[in-house]
Amino acid sequence: MKTLALVFVLINISSSLSKPNQINGGFSLDLIDRDSPQSPLYDPTYAQLDRLKNALLRSTLRASRLSKRAGFTSKVASIDVDISAALGEYVMLISIGTPPVKVFGIADTGSDLTWVQCKPCKNCYKQVGPLLVPSNSSTYRSLSCQSKGCEALDKDQLSCDSKNICHYKMSYGDSSVTVGDLAVDTFWFGPTPVKNVAFGCGHDNEGTFKKDSSGIVGLGGGPLSIINQLQYVVNGKFSYCLIPYSNNQKTSRIHFGTHAIVAGANVVSTPLIKKNPSTFYYLTLESILVGKHKVSAKGSSSKIPAEKGNIIIDSGTTLTFIPDEFYSDLITSITNVIGLGFDIPQWGFKFCYKNLNLGRVPPMTFRFTGANVEVPPENMFLEIQKGVNCLAFSSAADGLAIFGNLMQRNMLVGYDLLA
Repeated sequence: MKTLALVFVLINISSSLSKPNQINGGFSLDLIDRDSPQSPLYDPTYAQLDRLKNALLRSTLRASRLSKRAGFTSKVASIDVDISAALGEYVMLISIGTPPVKVFGIADTGSDLTWVQCKPCKNCYKQVGPLLVPSNSSTYRSLSCQSKGCEALDKDQLSCDSKNICHYKMSYGDSSVTVGDLAVDTFWFGPTPVKNVAFGCGHDNEGTFKKDSSGIVGLGGGPLSIINQLQYVVNGKFSYCLIPYSNNQKTSRIHFGTHAIVAGANVVSTPLIKKNPSTFYYLTLESILVGKHKVSAKGSSSKIPAEKGNIIIDSGTTLTFIPDEFYSDLITSITNVIGLGFDIPQWGFKFCYKNLNLGRVPPMTFRFTGANVEVPPENMFLEIQKGVNCLAFSSAADGLAIFGNLMQRNMLVGYDLLA
Protein backbone atom coordinates (compact mmCIF):
# COMPACT_ATOMS: atom_id res chain seq x y z
CA MET A 1 0.00 0.00 0.00
CA LYS A 2 1.37 3.40 -0.98
CA THR A 3 1.96 5.64 2.03
CA LEU A 4 2.75 9.19 3.07
CA ALA A 5 4.84 9.72 6.19
CA LEU A 6 5.07 13.00 8.07
CA VAL A 7 7.03 14.21 11.08
CA PHE A 8 7.25 17.70 12.57
CA VAL A 9 10.87 18.81 12.71
CA LEU A 10 12.88 21.91 13.47
CA ILE A 11 14.72 22.45 10.22
CA ASN A 12 18.30 23.67 10.28
CA ILE A 13 19.42 24.00 6.68
CA SER A 14 22.50 25.72 5.30
CA SER A 15 21.83 29.03 3.60
CA SER A 16 24.21 28.16 0.76
CA LEU A 17 23.31 26.13 -2.31
CA SER A 18 24.58 22.70 -1.34
CA LYS A 19 26.01 20.28 -3.86
CA PRO A 20 23.74 17.28 -4.43
CA ASN A 21 25.06 14.04 -2.98
CA GLN A 22 24.53 10.37 -3.72
CA ILE A 23 24.93 7.42 -1.36
CA ASN A 24 23.67 3.87 -1.96
CA GLY A 25 20.83 4.63 -4.35
CA GLY A 26 19.86 7.96 -2.86
CA PHE A 27 20.55 11.59 -3.56
CA SER A 28 19.46 15.01 -2.32
CA LEU A 29 19.00 18.34 -4.08
CA ASP A 30 18.25 21.90 -3.10
CA LEU A 31 14.61 22.88 -3.34
CA ILE A 32 14.77 26.61 -3.87
CA ASP A 33 11.83 28.86 -2.97
CA ARG A 34 11.07 30.78 -6.18
CA ASP A 35 11.03 34.05 -4.17
CA SER A 36 14.39 33.39 -2.52
CA PRO A 37 17.37 35.52 -3.61
CA GLN A 38 18.99 32.22 -4.62
CA SER A 39 16.25 31.52 -7.19
CA PRO A 40 16.54 32.42 -10.89
CA LEU A 41 12.94 33.65 -10.59
CA TYR A 42 13.84 36.21 -7.90
CA ASP A 43 13.03 39.80 -8.82
CA PRO A 44 14.84 42.28 -6.53
CA THR A 45 12.49 45.10 -7.57
CA TYR A 46 9.58 43.43 -5.75
CA ALA A 47 8.89 44.22 -2.11
CA GLN A 48 8.21 41.24 0.16
CA LEU A 49 4.49 42.05 0.21
CA ASP A 50 4.45 42.05 -3.61
CA ARG A 51 6.03 38.59 -3.64
CA LEU A 52 3.50 37.34 -1.12
CA LYS A 53 0.57 38.73 -3.10
CA ASN A 54 1.85 37.08 -6.28
CA ALA A 55 2.28 33.78 -4.42
CA LEU A 56 -1.34 33.95 -3.26
CA LEU A 57 -2.57 34.73 -6.77
CA ARG A 58 -0.55 31.81 -8.13
CA SER A 59 -2.08 29.62 -5.43
CA THR A 60 -5.59 30.56 -6.52
CA LEU A 61 -4.80 29.90 -10.16
CA ARG A 62 -3.10 26.61 -9.36
CA ALA A 63 -6.08 25.43 -7.29
CA SER A 64 -8.25 26.29 -10.29
CA ARG A 65 -6.04 24.33 -12.68
CA LEU A 66 -5.76 21.27 -10.44
CA SER A 67 -9.52 21.31 -9.84
CA LYS A 68 -10.21 21.34 -13.57
CA ARG A 69 -7.75 18.50 -14.06
CA ALA A 70 -9.63 16.49 -11.43
CA GLY A 71 -12.95 17.13 -13.19
CA PHE A 72 -14.41 19.86 -10.99
CA THR A 73 -16.35 22.81 -12.39
CA SER A 74 -16.92 24.83 -9.22
CA LYS A 75 -16.52 28.55 -8.50
CA VAL A 76 -13.00 27.85 -7.29
CA ALA A 77 -12.25 25.95 -10.47
CA SER A 78 -13.50 28.79 -12.66
CA ILE A 79 -11.28 31.53 -11.21
CA ASP A 80 -8.77 32.82 -13.76
CA VAL A 81 -5.83 34.99 -12.67
CA ASP A 82 -3.36 36.37 -15.20
CA ILE A 83 -0.23 36.04 -13.09
CA SER A 84 1.69 32.99 -14.34
CA ALA A 85 1.16 29.38 -15.32
CA ALA A 86 1.30 28.62 -11.57
CA LEU A 87 3.40 25.51 -11.97
CA GLY A 88 4.75 25.58 -8.42
CA GLU A 89 6.64 27.47 -5.77
CA TYR A 90 10.01 25.68 -5.76
CA VAL A 91 12.85 25.38 -8.26
CA MET A 92 15.27 22.48 -8.78
CA LEU A 93 18.60 22.47 -10.61
CA ILE A 94 19.24 19.38 -12.74
CA SER A 95 21.21 18.74 -15.93
CA ILE A 96 20.17 17.00 -19.15
CA GLY A 97 22.17 15.44 -21.97
CA THR A 98 25.70 14.37 -22.87
CA PRO A 99 27.50 16.66 -22.27
CA PRO A 100 25.13 17.83 -19.50
CA VAL A 101 23.34 21.18 -19.76
CA LYS A 102 22.07 22.84 -16.57
CA VAL A 103 18.31 23.26 -16.30
CA PHE A 104 16.35 25.20 -13.67
CA GLY A 105 12.94 23.53 -13.53
CA ILE A 106 9.98 24.23 -11.28
CA ALA A 107 9.34 21.20 -9.04
CA ASP A 108 5.70 20.20 -9.44
CA THR A 109 3.93 17.43 -7.50
CA GLY A 110 0.84 18.25 -9.58
CA SER A 111 2.40 17.26 -12.93
CA ASP A 112 3.96 14.10 -14.32
CA LEU A 113 5.82 15.01 -17.49
CA THR A 114 9.10 16.89 -17.12
CA TRP A 115 9.60 19.36 -19.97
CA VAL A 116 12.14 22.00 -20.91
CA GLN A 117 12.51 24.55 -23.68
CA CYS A 118 14.42 23.29 -26.73
CA LYS A 119 15.86 24.63 -29.97
CA PRO A 120 14.66 25.15 -32.61
CA CYS A 121 11.89 27.07 -30.90
CA LYS A 122 8.84 28.52 -32.62
CA ASN A 123 7.79 30.39 -29.46
CA CYS A 124 9.98 30.48 -26.35
CA TYR A 125 9.99 32.72 -23.31
CA LYS A 126 13.19 34.15 -21.84
CA GLN A 127 15.09 31.98 -19.39
CA VAL A 128 18.36 31.98 -17.50
CA GLY A 129 20.92 29.89 -19.35
CA PRO A 130 20.81 28.39 -22.83
CA LEU A 131 17.92 26.46 -24.32
CA LEU A 132 18.48 22.76 -24.73
CA VAL A 133 19.82 21.81 -28.17
CA PRO A 134 18.92 18.13 -28.77
CA SER A 135 21.45 17.70 -31.59
CA ASN A 136 24.27 18.60 -29.17
CA SER A 137 23.54 15.60 -26.93
CA SER A 138 24.91 12.21 -27.96
CA THR A 139 22.33 10.46 -25.75
CA TYR A 140 19.19 12.28 -26.97
CA ARG A 141 16.58 10.21 -28.82
CA SER A 142 13.06 11.06 -29.96
CA LEU A 143 10.38 8.53 -29.04
CA SER A 144 8.11 6.83 -31.55
CA CYS A 145 4.35 6.78 -31.34
CA GLN A 146 4.52 3.08 -30.37
CA SER A 147 6.86 3.68 -27.42
CA LYS A 148 5.73 3.08 -23.83
CA GLY A 149 6.37 6.74 -23.06
CA CYS A 150 4.02 7.89 -25.79
CA GLU A 151 1.38 5.38 -24.71
CA ALA A 152 1.56 6.81 -21.17
CA LEU A 153 0.33 10.21 -22.39
CA ASP A 154 -3.37 10.96 -22.30
CA LYS A 155 -5.00 10.84 -25.73
CA ASP A 156 -5.58 14.60 -25.73
CA GLN A 157 -1.90 15.17 -24.92
CA LEU A 158 -0.29 13.41 -27.89
CA SER A 159 -0.07 13.43 -31.66
CA CYS A 160 2.14 11.78 -34.27
CA ASP A 161 3.89 13.20 -37.32
CA SER A 162 4.79 11.64 -40.67
CA LYS A 163 8.13 10.49 -39.22
CA ASN A 164 6.33 8.57 -36.46
CA ILE A 165 7.71 10.91 -33.77
CA CYS A 166 5.52 11.29 -30.68
CA HIS A 167 4.53 14.87 -29.90
CA TYR A 168 3.15 16.02 -26.55
CA LYS A 169 0.90 18.95 -25.68
CA MET A 170 0.40 20.16 -22.12
CA SER A 171 -2.13 22.88 -21.28
CA TYR A 172 -2.30 24.69 -17.96
CA GLY A 173 -5.83 26.08 -17.88
CA ASP A 174 -4.87 29.74 -18.35
CA SER A 175 -4.08 29.65 -22.09
CA SER A 176 -0.51 28.55 -21.32
CA VAL A 177 0.61 25.58 -23.40
CA THR A 178 3.81 23.72 -24.21
CA VAL A 179 4.14 21.59 -27.36
CA GLY A 180 7.11 19.55 -28.50
CA ASP A 181 8.73 16.15 -29.00
CA LEU A 182 8.60 13.36 -26.45
CA ALA A 183 12.17 12.12 -26.10
CA VAL A 184 14.65 10.39 -23.79
CA ASP A 185 18.05 11.55 -22.63
CA THR A 186 20.44 11.19 -19.72
CA PHE A 187 19.40 13.21 -16.66
CA TRP A 188 21.96 14.31 -14.10
CA PHE A 189 20.90 14.83 -10.49
CA GLY A 190 24.12 16.41 -9.31
CA PRO A 191 26.80 13.80 -10.07
CA THR A 192 24.17 11.06 -10.43
CA PRO A 193 23.43 10.15 -14.09
CA VAL A 194 20.25 8.31 -15.04
CA LYS A 195 19.92 7.13 -18.64
CA ASN A 196 16.85 7.15 -20.88
CA VAL A 197 14.57 9.44 -18.88
CA ALA A 198 11.51 10.45 -20.89
CA PHE A 199 10.75 14.17 -21.06
CA GLY A 200 9.17 16.80 -23.26
CA CYS A 201 11.46 18.83 -25.52
CA GLY A 202 9.34 21.96 -25.91
CA HIS A 203 9.54 23.80 -29.24
CA ASP A 204 6.43 25.96 -28.74
CA ASN A 205 5.86 27.35 -25.24
CA GLU A 206 3.26 30.10 -25.01
CA GLY A 207 1.09 31.87 -22.47
CA THR A 208 1.93 33.18 -19.01
CA PHE A 209 5.09 31.20 -18.35
CA LYS A 210 7.48 33.45 -16.47
CA LYS A 211 11.03 34.00 -17.60
CA ASP A 212 14.10 32.32 -16.13
CA SER A 213 12.86 28.77 -15.41
CA SER A 214 13.54 26.26 -18.19
CA GLY A 215 10.34 24.26 -17.65
CA ILE A 216 9.08 21.90 -14.98
CA VAL A 217 10.26 18.77 -13.14
CA GLY A 218 7.27 16.43 -12.85
CA LEU A 219 7.02 14.83 -9.40
CA GLY A 220 3.45 13.53 -9.61
CA GLY A 221 2.28 9.95 -9.21
CA GLY A 222 1.75 9.09 -12.89
CA PRO A 223 3.91 6.81 -15.05
CA LEU A 224 5.89 9.62 -16.72
CA SER A 225 6.87 11.36 -13.48
CA ILE A 226 10.49 11.45 -12.41
CA ILE A 227 9.59 9.38 -9.34
CA ASN A 228 8.16 6.47 -11.33
CA GLN A 229 10.72 6.64 -14.13
CA LEU A 230 13.54 6.47 -11.56
CA GLN A 231 11.81 3.68 -9.66
CA TYR A 232 14.78 1.33 -10.00
CA VAL A 233 17.06 4.05 -8.57
CA VAL A 234 14.90 5.65 -5.86
CA ASN A 235 12.55 2.71 -5.13
CA GLY A 236 9.50 4.96 -5.26
CA LYS A 237 10.65 7.18 -2.38
CA PHE A 238 11.08 10.93 -2.09
CA SER A 239 10.73 13.43 0.74
CA TYR A 240 11.18 17.13 1.37
CA CYS A 241 11.59 19.66 4.16
CA LEU A 242 10.08 23.10 3.52
CA ILE A 243 11.55 25.97 5.52
CA PRO A 244 9.20 28.53 7.11
CA TYR A 245 7.85 31.15 4.72
CA SER A 246 9.45 33.95 6.74
CA ASN A 247 12.93 32.45 6.29
CA ASN A 248 13.43 32.23 2.53
CA GLN A 249 17.08 33.22 2.81
CA LYS A 250 17.74 29.52 3.44
CA THR A 251 17.15 26.59 1.11
CA SER A 252 14.81 23.63 1.52
CA ARG A 253 15.90 20.14 0.47
CA ILE A 254 14.32 17.32 -1.50
CA HIS A 255 15.55 13.75 -1.04
CA PHE A 256 15.23 10.63 -3.18
CA GLY A 257 15.71 6.90 -2.59
CA THR A 258 17.61 5.92 0.54
CA HIS A 259 17.97 9.59 1.46
CA ALA A 260 14.19 9.94 1.56
CA ILE A 261 13.44 7.39 4.28
CA VAL A 262 11.44 8.99 7.10
CA ALA A 263 11.96 7.21 10.42
CA GLY A 264 11.79 7.99 14.13
CA ALA A 265 9.52 7.96 17.15
CA ASN A 266 7.36 10.88 16.02
CA VAL A 267 6.67 9.65 12.49
CA VAL A 268 3.05 9.13 11.45
CA SER A 269 1.91 7.67 8.15
CA THR A 270 -1.28 7.59 6.14
CA PRO A 271 -2.23 5.68 2.96
CA LEU A 272 -2.08 7.35 -0.44
CA ILE A 273 -5.42 6.70 -2.12
CA LYS A 274 -5.52 5.59 -5.76
CA LYS A 275 -7.84 7.86 -7.76
CA ASN A 276 -7.93 9.63 -11.10
CA PRO A 277 -5.97 11.47 -12.20
CA SER A 278 -3.08 9.30 -10.97
CA THR A 279 -0.87 12.40 -10.92
CA PHE A 280 -2.29 13.65 -7.61
CA TYR A 281 -1.44 12.37 -4.14
CA TYR A 282 -4.82 11.74 -2.50
CA LEU A 283 -5.26 11.42 1.27
CA THR A 284 -8.31 10.80 3.46
CA LEU A 285 -9.08 13.57 5.94
CA GLU A 286 -11.36 12.07 8.60
CA SER A 287 -11.70 15.02 10.99
CA ILE A 288 -9.94 18.12 12.30
CA LEU A 289 -9.21 19.08 15.90
CA VAL A 290 -9.18 22.74 16.92
CA GLY A 291 -7.59 22.55 20.33
CA LYS A 292 -9.66 19.72 21.80
CA HIS A 293 -12.80 20.40 19.73
CA LYS A 294 -13.45 17.86 17.00
CA VAL A 295 -14.70 19.03 13.61
CA SER A 296 -16.17 16.20 11.52
CA ALA A 297 -17.42 16.18 7.97
CA LYS A 298 -21.08 17.07 7.70
CA GLY A 299 -23.13 13.90 7.43
CA SER A 300 -20.25 11.66 8.55
CA SER A 301 -20.20 9.50 11.67
CA SER A 302 -18.48 6.42 13.03
CA LYS A 303 -20.87 4.42 10.85
CA ILE A 304 -20.55 6.72 7.82
CA PRO A 305 -16.85 7.57 7.46
CA ALA A 306 -15.41 10.43 5.45
CA GLU A 307 -15.02 9.88 1.72
CA LYS A 308 -11.70 8.26 0.84
CA GLY A 309 -9.26 10.46 -1.02
CA ASN A 310 -11.13 13.67 -0.17
CA ILE A 311 -8.01 15.90 -0.23
CA ILE A 312 -4.66 15.97 -2.04
CA ILE A 313 -1.28 17.01 -0.65
CA ASP A 314 0.61 19.40 -2.91
CA SER A 315 3.91 21.23 -2.51
CA GLY A 316 3.13 23.76 -5.25
CA THR A 317 -0.04 25.30 -3.79
CA THR A 318 0.61 27.92 -1.10
CA LEU A 319 -2.80 28.04 0.57
CA THR A 320 -4.81 25.12 1.89
CA PHE A 321 -8.30 24.50 0.52
CA ILE A 322 -10.40 22.72 3.14
CA PRO A 323 -13.10 20.23 2.07
CA ASP A 324 -16.39 22.13 2.13
CA GLU A 325 -18.02 19.64 4.49
CA PHE A 326 -15.52 20.65 7.22
CA TYR A 327 -15.13 24.34 6.52
CA SER A 328 -18.01 26.14 8.27
CA ASP A 329 -17.64 24.24 11.56
CA LEU A 330 -13.86 24.70 11.40
CA ILE A 331 -14.19 28.47 11.03
CA THR A 332 -16.71 28.59 13.87
CA SER A 333 -14.37 26.66 16.15
CA ILE A 334 -11.47 29.03 15.45
CA THR A 335 -13.41 32.31 15.54
CA ASN A 336 -15.10 31.33 18.81
CA VAL A 337 -11.63 31.65 20.35
CA ILE A 338 -10.04 34.58 18.49
CA GLY A 339 -13.04 36.47 17.09
CA LEU A 340 -14.33 37.05 13.55
CA GLY A 341 -11.64 39.48 12.44
CA PHE A 342 -12.14 41.46 9.24
CA ASP A 343 -12.05 40.98 5.47
CA ILE A 344 -9.37 42.10 3.02
CA PRO A 345 -11.22 41.45 -0.25
CA GLN A 346 -8.41 42.63 -2.56
CA TRP A 347 -6.28 39.80 -1.15
CA GLY A 348 -9.15 37.31 -1.05
CA PHE A 349 -8.99 36.90 2.74
CA LYS A 350 -12.05 36.80 5.00
CA PHE A 351 -10.52 36.29 8.45
CA CYS A 352 -7.75 38.77 9.25
CA TYR A 353 -6.56 40.11 12.57
CA LYS A 354 -4.47 43.05 13.77
CA ASN A 355 -1.68 42.38 16.27
CA LEU A 356 -2.81 38.80 16.70
CA ASN A 357 -1.25 36.97 19.61
CA LEU A 358 -0.51 33.53 18.15
CA GLY A 359 -0.29 32.20 21.68
CA ARG A 360 -4.09 32.57 21.88
CA VAL A 361 -4.66 30.48 18.77
CA PRO A 362 -5.44 26.83 19.43
CA PRO A 363 -3.38 24.33 17.42
CA MET A 364 -5.13 22.58 14.58
CA THR A 365 -4.72 18.84 14.07
CA PHE A 366 -5.53 17.26 10.71
CA ARG A 367 -6.67 13.71 11.41
CA PHE A 368 -5.83 11.69 8.34
CA THR A 369 -6.38 7.93 8.29
CA GLY A 370 -3.85 6.58 10.80
CA ALA A 371 -2.03 9.91 11.18
CA ASN A 372 -2.67 12.97 13.33
CA VAL A 373 -0.74 15.96 11.96
CA GLU A 374 -0.65 18.96 14.29
CA VAL A 375 -0.29 22.30 12.52
CA PRO A 376 1.09 25.05 14.77
CA PRO A 377 -0.54 28.52 14.70
CA GLU A 378 2.38 30.04 12.76
CA ASN A 379 1.53 27.71 9.84
CA MET A 380 -2.15 28.64 9.98
CA PHE A 381 -1.65 32.38 9.41
CA LEU A 382 0.14 34.63 6.97
CA GLU A 383 1.33 38.12 7.86
CA ILE A 384 0.21 39.97 4.73
CA GLN A 385 0.89 43.43 6.13
CA LYS A 386 2.88 44.58 9.14
CA GLY A 387 0.85 43.54 12.17
CA VAL A 388 -1.94 41.96 10.08
CA ASN A 389 -2.32 38.16 9.99
CA CYS A 390 -4.90 36.24 7.94
CA LEU A 391 -6.01 32.62 8.01
CA ALA A 392 -4.08 30.81 5.27
CA PHE A 393 -6.88 28.53 4.17
CA SER A 394 -10.30 28.74 2.62
CA SER A 395 -13.10 26.46 1.50
CA ALA A 396 -12.56 24.26 -1.53
CA ALA A 397 -16.27 24.90 -2.24
CA ASP A 398 -17.09 22.26 -4.88
CA GLY A 399 -13.50 22.16 -6.09
CA LEU A 400 -10.48 20.03 -5.22
CA ALA A 401 -9.42 20.10 -1.57
CA ILE A 402 -5.66 20.72 -1.19
CA PHE A 403 -3.31 20.45 1.79
CA GLY A 404 -0.97 23.24 0.75
CA ASN A 405 2.67 24.00 1.42
CA LEU A 406 2.20 26.57 4.21
CA MET A 407 0.66 23.84 6.36
CA GLN A 408 3.64 21.60 5.59
CA ARG A 409 6.39 24.01 6.70
CA ASN A 410 8.84 22.60 9.27
CA MET A 411 7.70 19.07 8.49
CA LEU A 412 9.61 16.22 6.91
CA VAL A 413 7.11 14.86 4.38
CA GLY A 414 7.96 11.52 2.80
CA TYR A 415 6.23 9.69 -0.06
CA ASP A 416 6.59 5.93 -0.61
CA LEU A 417 4.90 4.84 -3.83
CA LEU A 418 5.91 1.19 -3.49
CA ALA A 419 5.06 0.51 0.17
